[in-house]
Amino acid sequence: MKKVITFGEVLMRLTTPNFARFSQSDAFNINFGGGEANVSSSLAIMGIPASHVTVFPDNDLGYAARTTYLKYGVGTEFMQMKGNRLGIYFVENGAAMRPSKVIYDRFDSAFALLNPADFDWESIFADAQWFHFTGISPAISASAAEACLQAVKVARRMGLTISADVGYRKNLWQWGKKPSEVMPELISYCDIIICSKGDANDMFGITPNDEKGSFKSICQQILTQFPQAKFVLNTKRGQISASHNTLSGQCWNGTEMIKTKTIDIPNIIDRIGGGDAFMAGFIYAYITFQDIQKALEYGVAASALKHTVEGDFNLATLQEIEMVVKGDVSGKLKR
Repeated sequence: MKKVITFGEVLMRLTTPNFARFSQSDAFNINFGGGEANVSSSLAIMGIPASHVTVFPDNDLGYAARTTYLKYGVGTEFMQMKGNRLGIYFVENGAAMRPSKVIYDRFDSAFALLNPADFDWESIFADAQWFHFTGISPAISASAAEACLQAVKVARRMGLTISADVGYRKNLWQWGKKPSEVMPELISYCDIIICSKGDANDMFGITPNDEKGSFKSICQQILTQFPQAKFVLNTKRGQISASHNTLSGQCWNGTEMIKTKTIDIPNIIDRIGGGDAFMAGFIYAYITFQDIQKALEYGVAASALKHTVEGDFNLATLQEIEMVVKGDVSGKLKR
């Protein structure tokens, strides 16, 4: 099977243990994560060959991060070891009515200072069928945005399926251009777009144009603006509390809105990375079944399970995901 390729920054994640507040903690749990790398790791665990493209610093922290992905079966052959700094982010997981908090410390990371000329995208995509990126990568620096543009151009020319999670992050766009000046060109190469109402407005200036203010009207405008795209996806989250959410998925395929059932997610352990788990589940099932309804169902099941796993990426197995797809959310002891 041909590979899925992802591209983006990986950060060291420092999480307060046992839902502690930053002011309480004298220690942090360490792991690694990044939106696109989370997709690769989840796919590898599900059995889809996946490689991640990134730049790590040439030091012990960079090698520790690379080893983490190697451990879970992600291809590391396109991970460059250059520069001096690994970006960091700190997480305080919320509970009940107290929301989670995230603090970033990623300025001048090895990835932010990458050289676009260092990536031979034709070689990277030689044995690939799918390329996935997010709106986070082009937000980090001008050079990262340029590398992303080069990647989508080559991927399009080589016939890969291209997906993008628009993912607007206001605090990251600090290098001189607005997202509306960068993202439309990148998204014009995509087959599959993951985009919320808010992201559509922030990135493309698209707002609902019907009386209901519907997501459908957003999707119709996106497909008009980006005719290369075939589908617009989104998850719908019900926020009961920081510890209790509901989740469903939806996809506009140009003629109808395809939806999943809603999954109830009580007693959340960690919701960060839920969108990446959704994308991984979707990619897995779309490659396997070529069926949008099944792809959405696998995506939502994978995302729901990610909420039960601490850390950035989803450690749920394919068997566990398929149990949830079939409606088994009992959590019954297996032995």
